[in-house]
Amino acid sequence: MLAKNIKSLKGIGSNRAEVLRKEANIETVEDLLYYKPRKYIDRSALKQIKDCFVNETVTLLGTIISIGISGRRKKHLEVIIDDGSDTLCGVFFGGIPFFKKIFKVGDTVLFSGKIKFYRTKQIVHPDFDFIDTSSKIQAINTGRIIPLYRSTESLKSAGFDSRGFRRIIKSAIDEYLDHVIEPFHKTILNKYNLMSLKEALLAIHFPDSYKHAEDARKRLAFNEIFFFQYYLHLSKRYLRDKLKKNQRHYDNSIYKEFFMNLPFKLTEDQIRSIEEIKNDILSPGPMNRLLQGDVGSGKTVVAMAASSISIGRGCQVAYMAPTEVLAHQQYQSFCNLLPDKVNISLLTGSLTVKEKEDIYSSLKKHEIDIIIGTHALIQEGVSFNNLGLIIIDEQQRFGVEQRAELRRKGDNTDILIMTATPIPRSLSMTFFGDLDISIIKTKPANRIPVKTLSFPESRLNAVYNSMQKYLDLGRQVYYVLPLIEESEKIDLKSAIKVYENLKENIFPQNSVALIHGKMKQNEKEDIMRRFYGNEIDILVSTTVIEVGIDVPNATIIVIEHAERFGLSQLHQLRGRVGRGENQSFCILIHPEDISDESMKRINIIVDSNDGFKISEEDLKLRGAGQLIGIRQHGYSNDFEFIDFAGDSEIISDARDEAEKTVAEIDDIDTIFNDFQNLDRKDLLNSIRSKKILSILS
Repeated sequence: MLAKNIKSLKGIGSNRAEVLRKEANIETVEDLLYYKPRKYIDRSALKQIKDCFVNETVTLLGTIISIGISGRRKKHLEVIIDDGSDTLCGVFFGGIPFFKKIFKVGDTVLFSGKIKFYRTKQIVHPDFDFIDTSSKIQAINTGRIIPLYRSTESLKSAGFDSRGFRRIIKSAIDEYLDHVIEPFHKTILNKYNLMSLKEALLAIHFPDSYKHAEDARKRLAFNEIFFFQYYLHLSKRYLRDKLKKNQRHYDNSIYKEFFMNLPFKLTEDQIRSIEEIKNDILSPGPMNRLLQGDVGSGKTVVAMAASSISIGRGCQVAYMAPTEVLAHQQYQSFCNLLPDKVNISLLTGSLTVKEKEDIYSSLKKHEIDIIIGTHALIQEGVSFNNLGLIIIDEQQRFGVEQRAELRRKGDNTDILIMTATPIPRSLSMTFFGDLDISIIKTKPANRIPVKTLSFPESRLNAVYNSMQKYLDLGRQVYYVLPLIEESEKIDLKSAIKVYENLKENIFPQNSVALIHGKMKQNEKEDIMRRFYGNEIDILVSTTVIEVGIDVPNATIIVIEHAERFGLSQLHQLRGRVGRGENQSFCILIHPEDISDESMKRINIIVDSNDGFKISEEDLKLRGAGQLIGIRQHGYSNDFEFIDFAGDSEIISDARDEAEKTVAEIDDIDTIFNDFQNLDRKDLLNSIRSKKILSILS
């Protein structure tokens, strides 16, 4: 019943149904039931206009008594409402034809916003909603907590403003709520104090209180996480139980020689991660592991150890890096630290056709043990003799399909995914449920912590003087800006403008270069090679150097307009320095007058070098969809009800229940294949999918 087309609801014809499909992705009755309100307003406690004061944020209900355009230089629309106690003006700049069309004298309207006074009480660009005083379902529009919904101009033109959505959702609830199927036994609902699914769907739209709405959200969030985790754990169990690697004799001589010749001592986190990876590689099933490590924590040496283990099984290793420069750097590192008997090659797009063909031939003959490269590794001509381990560096830089393409070049191949972006626990539990996770938090003992300082723009000359002192000592500097070119809309410095000023006026005696994302790849690669070779003193850049090469001689990074960057991004940028034996500095420059929230972000970076702590703070401030890498998974925007910053307990509980459910499955093959046949929308909307429920039963 819930899968019925939205046209089955009274008043929704083909044209209106098409608008809902295009603008809100609503095609069925259940799509409508799960259309989450963007916020709620308590209309049970409205203020009268006469009781409102300047700078007070209020919600008012009144009747439109006049509509007119005012202003000579800057025209605006004035919508006057009267609530019987006084009048108030709603002022709208821009979009006048649209607002003039939708507001009508005599309509009852709700205005929300901050009270200002200019000749009369007014709210500039109020949030607004219309009240249909003639409606038979008046109770859904006033006198209670009511929902407001996301709506576009096209939706509003078709009658789907918040009032219109409330009307059709109420109709859907009255007719179809009894057909909602509860997927969980009462014992689970009682265990986690969850309301029933029917109650949750009613309360998310028409709650009795804000707490009632929050309880409904938590129930629907539990469903989202449970079914998503059910799928991930199903995949994980199938991978572990059903897919088997070819069993091979393990020769640990290369592994032992590698450790004996290491010129430094490994940290406890590195040793533990290597042991976890070793157990996976030597197990019957393929490894599927994520290695999280803070910037500068030493993930590369763990990747080398993993490679030596896989080579000891007689297998080849493919290491995919996000850029040519990074691939070159990792190639040199592998050659320097692994035993000479290990044959290592580099495959990048800049090689000649003949050079590539020689490498392809050597790979097929197993004359190469480790191949390090970029996207060139997934090209059609690349094939292996016995690919045993795939290492993907900076996994967020590669799409899901690129990773899958590389895996298909082996047979039940071990996969090690590495990231230098610390992932908050709630996101890690959610998005990586099908992976085992190793974490490196501690940094090598020889690493000197980067000193982070923040200054207003008025102190820039002092910063330039300090930079010159270190440049005179032969050190190098990164100088980062958020924009390539100046924008008329945003008063920010551009990388080009700052580059020209530094080159011509501030540091004319030094070599200054510019790099940004709009350059051709070969230009960027050339500049980074020159910077690595100490031919460039100051590298002015946008965030293209966020994941860059290891330049031990670069000891200063200056980040202008630091308030424009997220916490995790600032931490990643800071990670470009502090890689040598000299003290390094991260200098954050901000305008004189910035918001308290922006200053809070900057102070968090100044006070902490712990990437995992910083990522948790970033999640609280920015949300899951904005964090680096998460969007690459393609799922974060599909979770409507989960609050990743505040729902860690719900995530953990739902994950545990999903894992228990999967562990009790007898016929794993049939159920896994059923899931494989689901399209993406069915999977991600599984909180209400009849297909999912039939699989579970």
